[in-house]
Amino acid sequence: MLNSYSEKLDLEISSYLDSLPDEGIYLPFKYILNLGGKRFRPSLVLLSTELFGGDLQEAIKPAIGVEVFHNFTLVHDDIMDAAPLRRGKKPVHLKWDTNMGILSGDVMFAQANALISSCYPHHLNKMVSLFNKTSIEICEGQDLDMQFESRNKVSLDEYIKMIRLKTAVLVGCALKMGAIIGNANDEDANLMYDFGVDLGIAFQVDDDILDLYGDQLAVGKQLGGDIIEGKHSALMILAKNATNHEQNNKLTSLLENTNETEKVLNVKAFFDQMNIKEAALELKHTYYSKAIDSVHRLSIQEKSKKILIDFANNLMKRNF
Repeated sequence: MLNSYSEKLDLEISSYLDSLPDEGIYLPFKYILNLGGKRFRPSLVLLSTELFGGDLQEAIKPAIGVEVFHNFTLVHDDIMDAAPLRRGKKPVHLKWDTNMGILSGDVMFAQANALISSCYPHHLNKMVSLFNKTSIEICEGQDLDMQFESRNKVSLDEYIKMIRLKTAVLVGCALKMGAIIGNANDEDANLMYDFGVDLGIAFQVDDDILDLYGDQLAVGKQLGGDIIEGKHSALMILAKNATNHEQNNKLTSLLENTNETEKVLNVKAFFDQMNIKEAALELKHTYYSKAIDSVHRLSIQEKSKKILIDFANNLMKRNF
């Protein structure tokens, strides 16, 4: 179902980009939006709007705003991470320069705000308040992620807080925006938000699992990238928090191996011995179950609930 929304959004985004100046800071803006992506988050705005019987036409610009905002975060994240690639192409800060990356990201944020504010006047306060809250939380999540880079150990609670803020709240925001446009009551709008946040956490844990245990052909890159880059993934955090002193020393020794292929294989074997994949799958299922529980509590038709549950199930069945 999201595919039909994605196709519609591609056309609407193309039309929107054509309306912008073809110079200066708008060139990187157009470049990053034209690199593609699944249009996952804006599609959720449209899906939620339709489930609550809202006006899809009203939802189009806020949905584009969510996508513009998401891409703004990618532009700035790439600068902070010194990323060499974005969707297989040069990121904005390398195709142009860091200053252009910062400035074009800034205008993307402002344009996202304008697009989201173009909803009908009686929805404006709730929409803008939700967007501002989400924007602040995503910045806080990125800050936590950067703090973790200089730490040897991160607790599971800290990790969940970080991915909730950095990744999951925007999924919740997209679904709640659609509910607001669809004139849902406050309880249903909040349940849609909770559904999105918990599903977003489950999705990120799943992403961490697939980084090591996914189908390499489907993933399209070397497995074990998080191990090579020294990231505090769900797998690594679960492992470090489950080890005794001797086991932790062994894991530290394995991570010091400079041969990347050996390092990944040896750490994976260590995880297997400690049943870390199973622990991560259980963590994913915990948040998936919380998401589904929110759906069951919605006061919408059962066929509408089934659409959300089917969407969640499909998201959890990917191998890339």
